[in-house]
Amino acid sequence: CGDDVFGRYMLDEMQKRGVNVENVIVVPGEATGLGVILNRGTERAILTYPGLIPALRAEEIPDELLRQARHLHVGAYYLQVGLQPGLKRLFKRAHSLSLTTSLDTNYDPAETWDSLDDLLEETDVFLPNEAEACALSQTYTVEAAAKLLSKKVETLAIKLGGRGALGVSTSPRLGETGEKKVVLVDSIPVDAVDTTGAGDSFDAGFIYAYLQGWALERCLRTAVICGGLSTRAVGGTSAQATLPEVTALLEGD
Repeated sequence: CGDDVFGRYMLDEMQKRGVNVENVIVVPGEATGLGVILNRGTERAILTYPGLIPALRAEEIPDELLRQARHLHVGAYYLQVGLQPGLKRLFKRAHSLSLTTSLDTNYDPAETWDSLDDLLEETDVFLPNEAEACALSQTYTVEAAAKLLSKKVETLAIKLGGRGALGVSTSPRLGETGEKKVVLVDSIPVDAVDTTGAGDSFDAGFIYAYLQGWALERCLRTAVICGGLSTRAVGGTSAQATLPEVTALLEGD
């Protein structure tokens, strides 16, 4: 991030939530990337000022930092153009250090949807939404997209918004024996105020459950709960679920 007011605000907010920011790269004199969400009824658009978003390079992430982690997640793939060329190598490095990896491309502003086949070879968990999955697989239904994409990754979790989520996995980590398992889970009832950040909260919930080694269905339910609860208030972080909230809903199923 930059050393501007937005960068400082972002770091402050992360620290308030207990996020370690020691390894955030701050670039003096440069501007932090900024997104503006425009909501109008059920329609939403995001205007993004890239700033330093495209600047990060895979080579800037050292093995010493990776060794401190269990998992490496990358989001907003299509905005991180500087990261793209080295990302497969970065995921390979992560695997060599016993990390697992996950990817959420988010939307492609150019709508070119370049093939991710090489990168998905090194991706343990792929987390697109329905529109992204269909665009990347060049299909028209989520079922067809899941069939194709699940051939490329061990674990696939597709966000379906108000309809829940669809998961496919052959991962031994989730208790699978190599036979493909397909699970569809419903959304949770919630009075949605703002869906900003719901996809990222879904990702966080799924990855948490994945790292616990929970079964695919429980991973998806955790993800759907986290995504659903995050919509209770305006903004991407103000209503994020707590672990006790998630646990209570899981135990109530």
